[in-house]
Amino acid sequence: MKRAVYFLAVICGLLLSPRIFAQQQPDSVLTSATLQDCIRYALAHQPQLKQSRIDESITDRTVKSKLADWYPQINLDFNLQHYLELPTSIFGGNPTKVGVANTSTALFGLNQNIFTRDLLLASNTARDVRKQSQQNTLRTQIDVIADVSKAYYDILLTTQQINVLDEDIIRLERSQKDAFNQYQSGTVDKIDYKRAGISLNNARAQQKSARELLNAKQAYLQQLMGYPTNAGNVPIVNDTTQLAQQVTGQDTLLTGNYQNRIEYQQLQTQQRLLKANLQYNKWSYLPTLSAFINYSFAYQNPEFGQLYSHNYPNSLLGLKLSLPIFQGGKRVHNIKMAELQLQRTEWDFSTMRNQINTQYMQAMATYKSNLNDYTTLKENMQTAQEVYNLLQLQYKEGIKTYLDVLISETELRTAQLSYYNAMYQVLSSRIDLQKALGTLTANN
Repeated sequence: MKRAVYFLAVICGLLLSPRIFAQQQPDSVLTSATLQDCIRYALAHQPQLKQSRIDESITDRTVKSKLADWYPQINLDFNLQHYLELPTSIFGGNPTKVGVANTSTALFGLNQNIFTRDLLLASNTARDVRKQSQQNTLRTQIDVIADVSKAYYDILLTTQQINVLDEDIIRLERSQKDAFNQYQSGTVDKIDYKRAGISLNNARAQQKSARELLNAKQAYLQQLMGYPTNAGNVPIVNDTTQLAQQVTGQDTLLTGNYQNRIEYQQLQTQQRLLKANLQYNKWSYLPTLSAFINYSFAYQNPEFGQLYSHNYPNSLLGLKLSLPIFQGGKRVHNIKMAELQLQRTEWDFSTMRNQINTQYMQAMATYKSNLNDYTTLKENMQTAQEVYNLLQLQYKEGIKTYLDVLISETELRTAQLSYYNAMYQVLSSRIDLQKALGTLTANN
């Protein structure tokens, strides 16, 4: 019977394990990855974020450990000793052995803190200490979102550059073939054919370089996301139309607010903790008060085997008041030091506001500049496409030379690559602007 139950359990385990694996598998890799998918994955798997959340848990446990001193503290001290030689006391000028050879005590002690500045500090700062840890995690999240977004855009840029070069190679192969046929028919000399070959080789070299660079950028994105290296490349969704729709220019109307920046919020939390530290040092003049109850089991007997045959217990309760009277001026110096630290924080706020304002102005200027370049290069690309199409027709009709076509084709490729590079630059600078504004979240 037992053997049958065992085999049944094994069979059930084998049947359920594929289902469990099937449920866990989608969480480890992505089947398609938009920017939001990559950000969500990074927020769930990025090692630094995991460490930051662990730090939050450690901070929470540390706070609870400090606050636990408000509860009664119960201790047990046990002692067992045997005198090799009994102690001697003098009574009336006569030395006399006192005590017994074997003693054992068990002391139960209960202590309840009533007032202590350490516990007051822990109680008053518990919320801000936890908040500080949460703000550290939030700051890490913002950095992860910014880095993943830029890496994602960089991969899209390189992918689009490869697509441009693919199309360019197709055009050059067709042009080379046409030039070769014309050369064979004696219409033109071999210069056009050779020029087409040079341009084709250059385009293929650029394509090869871009493909190798794409692999390195994929590895970098995987690192930022915490994506498993054995899962292959992140399946990026290449939708340049949707990316182009994000470039609206409305961000140029936004203005900065110090309160939105996580760095400013962290400084505010630090200031509150410094104020609490100042108050803590001012409380150093106050006494420490606690209550205690002790109960002791005492066993004494000259014979070790009969040690626990009789108990001589004792118990007591009381209050303990500790009042610092003079510490050589230490308390005064600590209070002054805490005041100076708090005063120094005011200058940190001034520095932080200046830094935030500078970052905002620089980010906005860069964004506007890149937005203007993007608009200009978009028009250039459209114009270059029109020029190339027109020269192709004129070349086939014998109006223009092949050199004109080759130049226009090079200009078209350059315009397309410059356009997509400008798109990446404007999207990347948009991330920097959102970060400077303090509005960068996973939903941007």
